[in-house]
Amino acid sequence: MLSNVGVFSILSIVANLIFIALAWWALQSLNFEKFFRKNRVTQGRLLYILLAIAIGSIVANFFLDYIVWSRQIPYIMNMDESNLK
Repeated sequence: MLSNVGVFSILSIVANLIFIALAWWALQSLNFEKFFRKNRVTQGRLLYILLAIAIGSIVANFFLDYIVWSRQIPYIMNMDESNLK
C-alpha cells in the first residue's frame, strides 16, 4: 500500500513536469507580444510561465484522475456482486 503511494507520487511529479513543458511549448506558438506593454518583457515572460504551469497542472490532474478512476472501476463490479448475495 505504501509503495503504491510512492509510485503514484513520482508519477504525479513526472506528469506535472511533462505537461507543464508541453504547455510551455504550445504557448510558444502564440504571438502574445502585441498584448504586452513596451518595456514589460519580464512581466510577459512571467505570464508565459504562469500560464504554462496552470495549463500543465490542469491537464496533468485530469490524466492522473483518469488513472485513479479507471483503477476504481473493478470495485463497482465487486460492490454489485456483494449486494446480490
